[in-house]
Amino acid sequence: MIQRLAPSNIHATTYLIVVMGVSGSGKSTLARTLADYYGYCYLDGDDFHSETSRALMASGQPLTDEMRAPWVASICQHLQEKARHQQHCLLAFSGLRKAHRNQLRDAGLKTIFLFLRGDKPTIQDRLNRRTGHFMAPQLLDSQLAALEDPSTETDVIPLDIAAPLTTIADQAIQAINEQYEPEELTART
Repeated sequence: MIQRLAPSNIHATTYLIVVMGVSGSGKSTLARTLADYYGYCYLDGDDFHSETSRALMASGQPLTDEMRAPWVASICQHLQEKARHQQHCLLAFSGLRKAHRNQLRDAGLKTIFLFLRGDKPTIQDRLNRRTGHFMAPQLLDSQLAALEDPSTETDVIPLDIAAPLTTIADQAIQAINEQYEPEELTART
């Protein structure tokens, strides 16, 4: 049983479930799986990066907080638009910095975070085998250095990535279902 948390913006009527972690932790895969399961809008934070930011990361250069600022702002604006239309969302988002997580909380949706954590060798192996992604595998160290541990934040559920995807998805669904009433989780179209 997962401890009941305190989602951000508890009186909001639109839900945001953020799957967060460093590159290669499985955010996009799990978020897409959960969005399909709940019938929510799937959003990938990577889709909001500028071409300049993508090029920098592809060349192995990490982004600074200043470079990330317009990216996070764009995601928040998009989330607020989804909330105006009462559309629940599942977002794959690195969430490395607490300030960025707070910006998502400030977007006004009822928010919880699923924090995908794992050991460096496992994540590095995934990055090395991944194809078709702009993020250079050598950026893992900078991502791990930038990660501000969210485990003490009241709306964060940690999930270990060592298990197979189906197991992690089952654990995530159980955790989400323990945070909300079933009727709250119904997708709105």
